[in-house]
Amino acid sequence: MASRSYDGVLLGMGNPLLDISAVVDEAFLAKYDLKPGNSILAEEKHLPMYDELGSKGSTEYIAGGATQNSIRVAQWMLQIPGATSFMGCIGKDKFGEEMKNNAQTAGVNAHYYEDANAPTGTCAVCVVGGERSLVANLSAANCYKSEHLKRPENWTLVEKAKYVYIAGFFLTVAPDSIQLVAEHAAATNKVFMMNLSAPFICEFFRDAQEKAFPYVDYIFGNETEARTFAKVRGWETEKVEEIALKISQLPKASGTHKRTTVITQGCDPVVVADDGKVKTFPVILLPKEKLVDTNGAGDAFVGGFLSQLVQEKSIDECVRAACYAANVIIQHSGCTYPEKPDFN
Repeated sequence: MASRSYDGVLLGMGNPLLDISAVVDEAFLAKYDLKPGNSILAEEKHLPMYDELGSKGSTEYIAGGATQNSIRVAQWMLQIPGATSFMGCIGKDKFGEEMKNNAQTAGVNAHYYEDANAPTGTCAVCVVGGERSLVANLSAANCYKSEHLKRPENWTLVEKAKYVYIAGFFLTVAPDSIQLVAEHAAATNKVFMMNLSAPFICEFFRDAQEKAFPYVDYIFGNETEARTFAKVRGWETEKVEEIALKISQLPKASGTHKRTTVITQGCDPVVVADDGKVKTFPVILLPKEKLVDTNGAGDAFVGGFLSQLVQEKSIDECVRAACYAANVIIQHSGCTYPEKPDFN
């Protein structure tokens, strides 16, 4: 296949955030009422934390945001210039410029909506024993408008794409934009994909999630999110395989693609449900001393998966690439990676 046909094949839309990452201790988590492994939105009580993290000497600033991470990793795995694009909202500031440079370096065609009235969003990444706790201060990311999406130079990205991926986090910001893209994908037989993203999305943004769900052809998530999704719907099961299967069988807007559910479980096998069947895939185990931090592991998993899906590879290959990418990312700080992938 000529690389020409991969031009803009994959589009991501989400919250571009600058990760402020530092190793902290249990006392820091307790002080700000944080749980390891969780992701939440910042409240008033969390705001002093960003400066405190910034003063920690070993602090790193890394372009992040769940969807943007996945798109960057897919681009890295593909190594085909211009294969991916991304939309989201940043501020007109230093962090915003950093974000633009980062996307460019990564080879992602980013069309940011720039808001002059809000600073670029940040995400506090508090690392304890390799486990991360995330607190997102969306700021500008929260200001994305569907007017930006509808501009011809941006809507062409939607038309060009054959695959669209949006993390569940974007449901809190731009459900109207998600709906526009989801309906377009259904009408044109494209593949539309989302992520459960966090327990709070499944609990408190259920209506928005429910509205988008019939359009979702591939849904990603981890075991905690899957169990929360099941719990809010009163499904009487904690079994990830059962939940994955039930999710895949929820109603769909278009019959073109059957829904596939992909649930990760840390170092336990990946669960894939589609067409009434469940398969499990072991992950690549990593010796504890090689683990740097888990930040970006789930995003990288999705990126690896998408990199093969857009090439129309089998689910087995998609999962193999997903596990490879996640394994690389957890050996680096945040969602960063070596210059070239070593996947074949």
